Amino acid sequence: MKYLAEYRDPTLARALVDRIRRTATRRWTLMEVCGGQTHTIVKQGINEVLSEAVEMIHGPGCPVCVTPLEQIDRALHLAARPDVIFTSFGDMLRVPGSECDLFQVKSRGGNVRIVYSPLDAVELARQNPDREVVFFAVGFETTAPANAMAVWRARELGVENFSVLVSHVTVPPAIEAILEAPDNRVRGFLAAGHVCTVMGWTEYEPLAQRYRVPIVVTGFEPLDILEGIWMAVQQLEEGRHEVENQYVRSVRRDGNRPAQELVSRVFQVVDRGWRGIGVIPRSGLGLREEFRAFDAERKFELDAIRADEPAECLAGDVLRGRIKPFQCPAFGESCTPESPLGAPMVSSEGACAAYFRFGRLSRAAAGG
Repeated sequence: MKYLAEYRDPTLARALVDRIRRTATRRWTLMEVCGGQTHTIVKQGINEVLSEAVEMIHGPGCPVCVTPLEQIDRALHLAARPDVIFTSFGDMLRVPGSECDLFQVKSRGGNVRIVYSPLDAVELARQNPDREVVFFAVGFETTAPANAMAVWRARELGVENFSVLVSHVTVPPAIEAILEAPDNRVRGFLAAGHVCTVMGWTEYEPLAQRYRVPIVVTGFEPLDILEGIWMAVQQLEEGRHEVENQYVRSVRRDGNRPAQELVSRVFQVVDRGWRGIGVIPRSGLGLREEFRAFDAERKFELDAIRADEPAECLAGDVLRGRIKPFQCPAFGESCTPESPLGAPMVSSEGACAAYFRFGRLSRAAAGG
């Protein structure tokens, strides 16, 4: 990619919109899995200009949003301990727990620090041998290699006061859970390009065949999204159900093998709870037994911390694509970015945040 403007060209965008409209003989329902794609779709009004040809349903592709409430409460518990330096990427600090968020813990004296790499947290642990340093390891397969590297490096260096609070989730089981739901309306998917940069797309091929749905690996710029939609609609019109790659500038079928191997050495597949959705079997990553010394849940005995989602927050229905954000009664009323009930309202990839921020483009398009 030489210039960002290449993927935002309005003339090419209009041509792709026309092509999608001409191709679709009926209104197709597609789901974009990634929250970054959701923000592009809503901000650029793609869901509106294509509303007669395509309904875009926003999926659970925001890792901050799907981190369960009890895991946030565990993070808050650790961050409040006087012997802990709690580290995280910045996007987790405003995610609400049962009673507060990490910013509020920090304002009360908790040692909460934003880092830009989990390796920064390892170095922080080396510099502070008298404190426990915990890194909040959240994300899809995209962030798993760096987090695996941090754990591997900590063991290599003998840094015993470093640990990770793991809340990794994986995409294919979430797609399968959506397709298995009795009220599912999704006929095709736009897969997240950055996840596939790491994992490739071979694991999507059985899903496409078993459920007879097209899956198009797609980038994040407006032209990426429009081309991905056109490729999915073309498949649906032709009765095909394949995995195709729109994001050719970044993704290869087999992905990044060294990154995959590192992840598999450090992590194993586990059942994982998703905020507002519940436990999806074999949908997460947890540390392997040989790395248990770096597992914050075990080190600090956090299993007893449990939490129930607030009934007023319909984040689960938003994340499963059952409703649009503005169809939640709390949206823009008791739930705002300043006073959020759930993570989708504060995350930079959250669907609720996208609709709130760009509401002038979206609230009128209830069907799209």
